Amino acid sequence: MAEKTKVTREPLGSTFNKLWSATLASNVSDGLLKTAMPLLAATLTRDPVVVAALAAVVMLPWLFFAIPIGSLVDRVDRRIAMWVANAIRFAAAAVLTVTIVTDTVNIPILYVLAFIIGAAEVLYDTTAQALIPQILKPEQLERGNSRLSIGATMVGELVGSPLSGILYALAIFLPFVSGTLGVLLAVVLVAIIPGSYKAIKALDDNGVELPKKSLWADMRFGISYLLKEKVLLKLVLLTTSIGFFFSASQSTMVLFMLDVLKVPFALFGFVFLAGAFGNILGSIVAPKLSERFGRMNIMALTIFLSGLLTALSGFAPNVWVWIVLSVFIGIAIAHWNILLMSTYHQIIPNELFGRIHGTRRTLVWGLMPIGSLVGGVFALIDLRAPLIIGGAIGAIIALVGVPFIRSLSKLIEEKP
Repeated sequence: MAEKTKVTREPLGSTFNKLWSATLASNVSDGLLKTAMPLLAATLTRDPVVVAALAAVVMLPWLFFAIPIGSLVDRVDRRIAMWVANAIRFAAAAVLTVTIVTDTVNIPILYVLAFIIGAAEVLYDTTAQALIPQILKPEQLERGNSRLSIGATMVGELVGSPLSGILYALAIFLPFVSGTLGVLLAVVLVAIIPGSYKAIKALDDNGVELPKKSLWADMRFGISYLLKEKVLLKLVLLTTSIGFFFSASQSTMVLFMLDVLKVPFALFGFVFLAGAFGNILGSIVAPKLSERFGRMNIMALTIFLSGLLTALSGFAPNVWVWIVLSVFIGIAIAHWNILLMSTYHQIIPNELFGRIHGTRRTLVWGLMPIGSLVGGVFALIDLRAPLIIGGAIGAIIALVGVPFIRSLSKLIEEKP
């Protein structure tokens, strides 16, 4: 009997590992702050629209800044841009911590500082995504994105979120102090990533570098490119519409947990461990299922399931049922996010990635603040309504989009 040939995969490399380490520090801070901020809002007010507005404020910078930041990322050293983003986040988190310690925090202050932190996240996320194809080969993208997703979930949701709830119950300021220190560590780790990562130069057909255009021209180019590439535009519009209703379903989750499922403050972060475990499991198996059954088949199935299961979670009679559903939602969302980003990495030229990524994020994430506010209005009817209505509509849109998603296989095959 012939022996099976063992396939040896090329390591992702030390540079990727340094980027991964910096991202871990950033994500543990995110877990601490993103769990503590809605708890703080719910402590200051029980108005569902006001609480939903916090989720909207965090996402609003994507609407205002994604396109100019995306264009900027294609013109600067991407490692330095990531460092600047973390430095801004550190400053804003430090100020928020001071207002809490001095008992001067209020809803307007929380909104302003959440907006600044959200703007820094636009810069960091756009830059990091543009950097990945510079340090990984096409055949490494799914593994690299999978490892980043697993790491982010483990430290952000398995460590940061539950720890934040415990610290918040002990003293409101503790998760904010810890989160600020986590951002500071991320600042240091980004600084030690070696090398320079300036954007790839645009060349003409003869290999001659094309003259640089103004930032405004680059922004207009990103918009026109997306409008011209009809398949890419259709994919962006599909994810935008689903993302809109997903944000509506999640915007008042803190009130759903505290007032409907009766979760104590100290355990608030722990209930999200279920989704985190699901996310990790999904991140592990996504590349394998993609290889076995086809990337687009898995994408089409999991985006539909994420909406359907979200709607079902709105009917959960207790927190234990919600936790079970949350595991499967996490699995589905992890598959979609990893495979979708790997698809974008392959169909968008890297020298244009910042501009196109920024433009698409303006649509996808820029409309999420409106979705969050819509979720707040749904919650005025009943705190279960955002999950039920948002999840159901998202599932219907995903089901309609299945034939289109599956058709993308041919486009990927045509790419070098």
